[in-house]
Amino acid sequence: MHKNQTDPVILQTKQHFEVLDGLRGVAALAVVLFHFMEWVYTNPSQNFIGHGFLAVDFFFCLSGFVIGYAYDDRIAKMGVFEFFKARIIRLHPLVVAGSVLGLLAFLFDPFGGHPELYNTGKIILTFFCSILLIPLPVIADRGFNLFSFNAPSWSLFWEYVANIVYALVLCKIRRGYLLLLTIVSAVAICWVAYHSGNLLGGWSGPTFWDGSARISYSFLAGLLIYRSNWIVKNKLGFLGATVLLFLAFVMPSSKWNWLSEPLVVLLYFPLLVALGAGTPLTTGFKKVCSFLGNISYPLYMTHYAVLWMFGNYYTSHKPDTTQLALIITVSIFLLVGAAYLVMVVYDTPVRKYLSNKRNKKLAK
Repeated sequence: MHKNQTDPVILQTKQHFEVLDGLRGVAALAVVLFHFMEWVYTNPSQNFIGHGFLAVDFFFCLSGFVIGYAYDDRIAKMGVFEFFKARIIRLHPLVVAGSVLGLLAFLFDPFGGHPELYNTGKIILTFFCSILLIPLPVIADRGFNLFSFNAPSWSLFWEYVANIVYALVLCKIRRGYLLLLTIVSAVAICWVAYHSGNLLGGWSGPTFWDGSARISYSFLAGLLIYRSNWIVKNKLGFLGATVLLFLAFVMPSSKWNWLSEPLVVLLYFPLLVALGAGTPLTTGFKKVCSFLGNISYPLYMTHYAVLWMFGNYYTSHKPDTTQLALIITVSIFLLVGAAYLVMVVYDTPVRKYLSNKRNKKLAK
């Protein structure tokens, strides 16, 4: 039956949350800056963007909202297997790219690193585990990251887990049960923060299970916001929302991190998602939000290879403050440019090719 063009469902599917795209890009830039600064300031209380790592929790919350928006009304029709294929096509090409870049940086870092300490078998195994998103925290030189050749992949591992749980369970349950799960996950987040003193964990072998608490609450909260239609109409605009988001990242570190960080994750980020989804976007910022949204994932997944080289350079050469500011500023611009190049030359064409193959099979 042909639906009338004024059908609210039709209108809803045409809506695009452009401000949220822009905020995703801002969060990705914050992660990159945080990763530079944590080499310079090993004491988080001295780091002006010492809470930049919370951008990952914001990503998780956004992810829950977007997955609900994109798939709640069609996953039953498309089926679990096709959902998984769609998500792998969307996410995995950059998992591979980040692993390759990380391996190259590990083997050919001009400023240090010790690949000779690890036998070829261990390096090959670590690389394949990185490509397949199988945690393997065995490289001491890389802080026993779950994914030694591309540290940020730890969050993609949990993103995949969340997608699997969504397809098998969350897409079917009623809102009351979703609320209950969200409350249980909130308790888990508070316990992790109190036990560890912060919410920085999840990326390494010893903190592996912290990651499960971080993805569980934020993903569920994002999904709950979408299903409850908790979209707050407001006039913040992209700039206002960006300022509010950035305030979370520059929040001072203190002995109260175990309390302040969960409050940001539990209340502030879900509110920001609701505000970002409900604020209008002025024409002047459309291209900015589109660009930031497009490069956010490529930037997040490709920047860390350079960070190890920067860290080894910083440790061995001890540049002064002026040099440091210049190096970091130029590096961020170059990393954004490189992320854009990876997107245009590799990610978009690969995803287009795989999507076309999938669509042809579905059409048969």
